[in-house]
Amino acid sequence: MYSEAKKLHIIEEVLKINNDATLSALENFMKKSIKDGNKGEASNFSEFSGIWSKDEAEEIERIIAESCENIHPDDRK
Repeated sequence: MYSEAKKLHIIEEVLKINNDATLSALENFMKKSIKDGNKGEASNFSEFSGIWSKDEAEEIERIIAESCENIHPDDRK
């Protein structure tokens, strides 16, 4: 049942995408993954290169900088 719930979650996330370029990149990735799926090879992360627009990449970098790179002195107590 876990895989079915995971599939539904992925579908929900895809429905939230409003960028045609992102949808096209996702579609191409899925086609290639399905085609290559029977080869037993691990996924290559280079397939994700160029999926995000420059604005999307900058937004992700900003979010990471704001939330993940902050060290609070009280966290180590």
